Amino acid sequence: MQRRTLLGGLLAAPAITRTAFAQATSLRVGDQRGGIQPLMEAAGLLSGTPYRVEWSQFAGAPMLLEALNAGAIDTGGIGDAPFTSAVAAGIEGKAVSAVRSGGAVTALVVPGSSAIRIVADLRGKTIATLRGQTGHFLTLAALEREGMPLDSVRFAFIAPDAAKAAMANGSVDGWATWGPYIALAKVQDGAREIVNGGEGLMSGQSYQMASDTAIKGKREALADFLRRLHRAREWGLANPEEQAKVWSAGTGFPLPVGREVVAVASTRTVPIDEGVIAAQQRVTDFFAKVKVIPRAHRVAPAFDPGFNAAIFAA
Repeated sequence: MQRRTLLGGLLAAPAITRTAFAQATSLRVGDQRGGIQPLMEAAGLLSGTPYRVEWSQFAGAPMLLEALNAGAIDTGGIGDAPFTSAVAAGIEGKAVSAVRSGGAVTALVVPGSSAIRIVADLRGKTIATLRGQTGHFLTLAALEREGMPLDSVRFAFIAPDAAKAAMANGSVDGWATWGPYIALAKVQDGAREIVNGGEGLMSGQSYQMASDTAIKGKREALADFLRRLHRAREWGLANPEEQAKVWSAGTGFPLPVGREVVAVASTRTVPIDEGVIAAQQRVTDFFAKVKVIPRAHRVAPAFDPGFNAAIFAA
């Protein structure tokens, strides 16, 4: 298949020796602001890797997925909605690990002074988000649950930094976004949540994706990295204040924002199994139903559960 542009202590498993990593002198990892890099650094799980980790930071999942599909990075983390869009667009990659949270890491926020109080108040309003991403999904799912037409709101598909500015100057009425941007809007700007994905509207799942080329050519290094990432998440759950401090230092966001992010996220690595795949299928079916993607598709082929054993090895 031709690549095509998308729209919008050491932890190595005992059976793996350093010679197994000879094919992968480096692993190129895509990250988003306040993502996995500061977490892994705080946990001390980037030291001693038998390969070099090369980091690239992206403003959002669409940009990360472009890089993955173009072969510029080997792996990167994305949410369930961008995963759907990527698979629908024919990305040459698969989900190699899964993460679950309560879903509240995605939310729709409005200015503190806004008259908008409930989802029904969004009628006729303009919401900033990224097309086909978690905020877009949340807004559409919230409208459907309220029995409102999906065209009840207008969308401004703009990047997070532009969305923050647009909400501040009144160009948009609300902002559907994720993670650090929610916390920043609430803590720094006094924004209020109208609805979040933890209210039964979202799967709460996200994934570490890897290119097909990396899965084939850097499998041992990828497995080792995924295991370290799992351990880093476990460390973060056990040390929330330390995680918040390092996260804030790495992003430049105030410590209260870091604390909010850590408290809301509570992410944990879970095995890729039938339950994970079924939950993702529901996300995909909904996006097809509301015409965000052209048609529904089976998501199971876009998962590689073959890394489960390495990730959760004792």
